[in-house]
Amino acid sequence: MKTRPLGRTGQETSLLVFGSFALFRLTQTEADRVIELALKHGINHVDVSPLYGAAEERLGSYFKRHGKPFFLGCKTAEREKEGARESLRRSLETLHADKFDLFQFHGVDSMEVLDVILGPGGAMEAVLEAQDEGLVDHIGITGHNPVFQNEALERYDFETVMFPLNRVHAADFNAWNDWRPLLAKARQRDIGVLCIKSAAKQAWPRRDHKDYNTWYEPFDTPDELRVSLRYTLSQDITAAVLPGESRLWPAMLETADNFTPMSADEQAAAVAEAAAYRPLVGPAMD
Repeated sequence: MKTRPLGRTGQETSLLVFGSFALFRLTQTEADRVIELALKHGINHVDVSPLYGAAEERLGSYFKRHGKPFFLGCKTAEREKEGARESLRRSLETLHADKFDLFQFHGVDSMEVLDVILGPGGAMEAVLEAQDEGLVDHIGITGHNPVFQNEALERYDFETVMFPLNRVHAADFNAWNDWRPLLAKARQRDIGVLCIKSAAKQAWPRRDHKDYNTWYEPFDTPDELRVSLRYTLSQDITAAVLPGESRLWPAMLETADNFTPMSADEQAAAVAEAAAYRPLVGPAMD
């Protein structure tokens, strides 16, 4: 699988990032198979959070037995210093890791939350102290509102940013999901861009979730998944994070292994096909 520079971090990240939400409720044996599938395809970057069920425990067990084969990105949803310090150290312990290559503030989608994180006694103080101690190399931010993320980059020079980028949103840009200004700023400042929800189609229209480990209804035929991932990877990004349902991975892995960028006409066609679906997130879901 090809790699791209993760901004100015010095990391060359594979086109797909191992989204460890896929390990949420797996046994260790099942988790090992999913981890080894990712490694087999050359995925070299994992994204994990203490909110992802058993993911930290499953990865930690694998790392303890085999060493850490990934660039390790973790997150905290804590907003204040003490909680963030405890979250960071607990995650290190669970993951059997000596440091995080990337540590991100998780799900930051309002200026009020960012004010707390960056203010006196905020979570940033704990992460910067951990960085001084050699426990964190790089600092990033994640969320579902690219318009806000664009504003957040004016408040702090984050090294990476993570947000949804998919063809459904491109068919209906609004004041919440328009990622174009954020991408322009990220490229100008050499910030690594990690994109989630490439396979998202819409919110579940009914309670039948097909037992998928996703909170949204995904595109799930091989052709739909190929088009969706190719569209996302054809934008000016570093990598796409794999969805939380590993049954969707085969077509996406094959697409990334053999990736060629979409032409402008192909992108327009992919977006037109997605226009029938409602954007996954937006002001109504704030």
